[in-house]
Amino acid sequence: MTTSPPASARTSPELLAPAGSLQMMRTAFAYGADAVYAGQPRYSLRVRNNSFDKLDALAAGIDEAHAAGKAFYLVSNIYPHNSKVRSFLADMEPVIALKPDALIMADPGLIMMVRERWPEVAVHLSVQANTTNYAAVRFWASVGVERIILSRELSLDEIEDIRQACPDMELEVFVHGALCVAYSGRCLLSGYFNHRDPNQGTCTNSCRWDYKVHEANEDGSGDLHASGKGSPDAAGSALGGGARHEASSRVYLLEEGTRPGQLMPIEEDEHGTYILNSKDLRAIEHIERLVAIGVDSLKIEGRTKSPYYVARASQGYRRAIDDAVAGRPFDLRLLGELEGLANRGYTDGFYQRHHTPEHQNYMRGHSESGRSLFVGEVLGVDPASGLAEIEVKNGFGIGDRLEFVQPQGNIIAPLERLENLEGEALGRIPGAGRRVRLPLPAGAQADAPCFIARLL
Repeated sequence: MTTSPPASARTSPELLAPAGSLQMMRTAFAYGADAVYAGQPRYSLRVRNNSFDKLDALAAGIDEAHAAGKAFYLVSNIYPHNSKVRSFLADMEPVIALKPDALIMADPGLIMMVRERWPEVAVHLSVQANTTNYAAVRFWASVGVERIILSRELSLDEIEDIRQACPDMELEVFVHGALCVAYSGRCLLSGYFNHRDPNQGTCTNSCRWDYKVHEANEDGSGDLHASGKGSPDAAGSALGGGARHEASSRVYLLEEGTRPGQLMPIEEDEHGTYILNSKDLRAIEHIERLVAIGVDSLKIEGRTKSPYYVARASQGYRRAIDDAVAGRPFDLRLLGELEGLANRGYTDGFYQRHHTPEHQNYMRGHSESGRSLFVGEVLGVDPASGLAEIEVKNGFGIGDRLEFVQPQGNIIAPLERLENLEGEALGRIPGAGRRVRLPLPAGAQADAPCFIARLL
């Protein structure tokens, strides 16, 4: 275990947040992020939900970040085939001219091309490169890489070993967001099922689909054919009777060949079963250790998620970092606040080995939020009525306890007034797709970003 240095000797790591749009970038900065990362058109592993798909959008984001004293990293971490290699330098010329603070890259060939053509440009090595040891860190340092984003598969002790062996290299780790069932994203499921290659930026998250169990029969040629429809009798027969069946769900026990006697439950409900579905990463309880180790940047995953997600995550991790640097103990309430974000159950991943709870989510594929539900975003305040105009995201109504999430702090207050844009009183709004007005609670800042959650 790392011996924590005195608070006066600790330095604050960078809080790095995702930005799939200008709004997400602005939200991340408002709620405490020091830097953002955004995907580059054609060469990023996130082509979906990326508003930075044109040069003018990238220019606006980079200029705005620099004006605010923040950093803007551009993700160019694709593993390209030859056609994209041929066009890479020409496509990068106008991008480099925008002066992003660093390129996040994975492919050695593209890194070599950038280092030869633009040696002044900082390169950060993507997590896709699977850096798991100090020897690899030293290699990348030898070719001019300035920062290594370490593999998600490392423990806290392994990260500390790398820091001790490579004191001059900037290190970055993921602390929050989705985890991949494959080794740091090197998966072929999406490419196999529908020809959208994850390693080319078009992953359809096939590991989060529902999968059903069918009994299989072997024909005379040795080919397998499904003979049942996943019925309880067929599945029970296939598993030698080791299955429990209920009206609302079915649980099957799987046994891995090298672990005899260790039975793994897989639940199948009316939606399917989720044997490839990882829980989401939440490592906020390890921030104090990561600060003590001397990690330079703590990263939140989620470029395809919402501004509300980046607001809550950035706010929580900002507080955890500031507490750790100041020598204050970890605030357990932060765990509960992050439960309010959409998630598939949380795990701290590989940071600590041999946890009792599994980090694999076999039971469900839907998102679960245990503490609160995002219900609306404040668009502005009507000068005539003094009421805030809300874009509704989920249902809420009179009597609900609402949490108003702002950069300067959150306020919880009961909702006592709600009306439509015509000034007519409402008791409840059933769901998204409408705009309403309500009063902001005392202490809320009308000119600051504000998201609203309903406490459950």
